[in-house]
Amino acid sequence: MSIVILDFGSQFTRLIARRFRELGVYSVILPGGAPLERILQEKPQGVVLSGGPSSVYDDNAPKPAAGVLDLEVPILGICYGMQYLAHTAGGEVKRAGKREYGKAELSKYSGRLFAGVSGEFIAWMSHSDSVITLPEGYDVVAETIDTPVTAIENNETRRYGVQFHPEVVHTPKGTQVLLNFLEVCGVARDWTPEHIVEELIADVRAKVGSGKVLLGISGGVDSSTLALLLAKAVGEQLTAVFIDHGLLRLGERDQVEQALRPLGVNLVVVDASEEFLGALDGVSDPEQKRKIIGREFIRAFEREARKYGPFEFLAQGTLYPDVIESAGGEGAANIKSHHNVGGLPEDLAFKLVEPFRTLFKDEVREIAALLGLPDHIRLRHPFPGPGLAIRILGAITREKIDILQRVDDIFISGLREYDLYNHTAQALAVLTPIQSVGVMGDERTYSYTVALRAVTSADFMTAEWAQLPYEFLATISNRIVNHVHEINRVVYDITSKPPATIEWE
Repeated sequence: MSIVILDFGSQFTRLIARRFRELGVYSVILPGGAPLERILQEKPQGVVLSGGPSSVYDDNAPKPAAGVLDLEVPILGICYGMQYLAHTAGGEVKRAGKREYGKAELSKYSGRLFAGVSGEFIAWMSHSDSVITLPEGYDVVAETIDTPVTAIENNETRRYGVQFHPEVVHTPKGTQVLLNFLEVCGVARDWTPEHIVEELIADVRAKVGSGKVLLGISGGVDSSTLALLLAKAVGEQLTAVFIDHGLLRLGERDQVEQALRPLGVNLVVVDASEEFLGALDGVSDPEQKRKIIGREFIRAFEREARKYGPFEFLAQGTLYPDVIESAGGEGAANIKSHHNVGGLPEDLAFKLVEPFRTLFKDEVREIAALLGLPDHIRLRHPFPGPGLAIRILGAITREKIDILQRVDDIFISGLREYDLYNHTAQALAVLTPIQSVGVMGDERTYSYTVALRAVTSADFMTAEWAQLPYEFLATISNRIVNHVHEINRVVYDITSKPPATIEWE
């Protein structure tokens, strides 16, 4: 049983799914025009029509498949979804006199969706069109000064619409609106970490049977949590392989071993640094670095597969956003392809096991806590597959890796010391090829410049540079130049994404 969200192009669609899951209800996102048969596969107890940039009068206006609006389940339209719901039921939608964008206060509200809500209601608006004439059977249950029809409902058919976005944090009481819709749907709120783990273990056992499973460990939360889940599900049938490509953070290999082996993971650690660094010798182009590292990962995994196999299954830590971006549903845009194990080719002779392909990152972190993954890995910032290779600008040498490892350790340790680590989404150090003159101990130096970067972000699609305290930055800068003598200058990156990316390469 689920809530099906039909995506008509809103930038907030993923937030709708996350809010429902936070309320304990499993929800899935499908393309707006997904066939009725595909929707029914999810056994929906409710349907949400998302917002989107279109007008219902556009020639190519997106719409749900025939039969969707006739389903005998509650339907909630949000923004464009409300306009479409009203338009198809015989109401009139018209271009508003002015675009309403940003925060607005509801001057009136009532009805089923607003049950239990009291006091001021601030709503986040983003629309040009508005419903001006109601369809038969509908009532207006909310309005603002600029939008007389802000929410509508038909309790007989269980059709509801809101012109604002209840899923965003800028609508503080929006969660209650979504909760009220769930109560209308009568859906069980049993989507909890414990329930998820039970289901995933049962699914893995049913799929794998007595087969052997190969898993690539990156050291991040996704693959580490997957290792714990698979160990719990199939025990010694799992072989988890951690490839040390020589481009890890300081002490990272030991951290991974100490975290996973005591929890029952059959872990194989492979030192392949000679092969990786040899292949990267003299290479400066970032895309070439990525391709070489992906190729060497494939070779290393194939060697281990032959040594410990044969393996019938390959496990990957694919997450739900990866599935959406890789056109996981009919008609979805193919934004980018995701290959979670070093760019594995499609012709490898494995069956895929992807237990997390319906989960968001925050759900994986909750499962990780339940399975006992230590917080220093569970709450770790994202770290790129190519590792420090793309944080060393230009050609890679062992000396540069050593320098960056020490700088990174000082920066990350300092963030933890000052209780700033969990207040940033990602933090990193970049070793630049820039060398400059400095003075250390009354002597002239000509040494490297290192750049520090920290960002805040909800989804990593956009990011703001983290406004770390000046005292902290001064302390870290002093520590770096005093302890890493190859560095004589530290700079802090204050560029947001966009226009920059989070990583430098």
